[in-house]
Amino acid sequence: MKIMERMAAIIAGSMLVGVGINFFLIPYHLLDGGMIGIGLIFHYYIGLPTGLGVILSSIPLYIYAWYFEKKLFLNSLHGLLFSSFCIDIFSDAVTGWHLPIYVSAIIGGGLIGLGIGLMLRYGTSTGGTDMLAQILSRKSGLNVGLLIFFIDGCVLLCGLSVVGTSIFLYSFLTIIAVAMLTSVTVMRTI
Repeated sequence: MKIMERMAAIIAGSMLVGVGINFFLIPYHLLDGGMIGIGLIFHYYIGLPTGLGVILSSIPLYIYAWYFEKKLFLNSLHGLLFSSFCIDIFSDAVTGWHLPIYVSAIIGGGLIGLGIGLMLRYGTSTGGTDMLAQILSRKSGLNVGLLIFFIDGCVLLCGLSVVGTSIFLYSFLTIIAVAMLTSVTVMRTI
């Protein structure tokens, strides 16, 4: 039954990530952090499909995980592939709503954080910096959501020249929402 729960978490989490990115971030050229943010930067800058950008950006971390964190590698590979697939499959979706940019940043970030947190709670992830944050969390004892927030901020700074200052500030709202929902979702109940 544990395998079925993990697969359900991968499917639900990946769909939440795909919807958050395509319905709320991409229409405003907002960024997220981590490998998703790097995938979005490639998408905005050179037109590369976001999910494919996530996969290509994750390769160095997966090479590391293959040699030093085999269990994490195996548990995250499905999450990476399925979430990247969902990101790209939902890329042609058109929404009929026009939300203010700050609302879209918060909702998109919340959905992404919920999706990532759900996968982390069941021992898997979308890979990339989520996987890096899991490794660092094990070694340092720091909350994985806080580590993701820090890494996301670094990626966001790298995307500043691609999206501009005003979008950068709204994208910061996105990573705050991602961090908060990821942290809340991975918390263990007593």
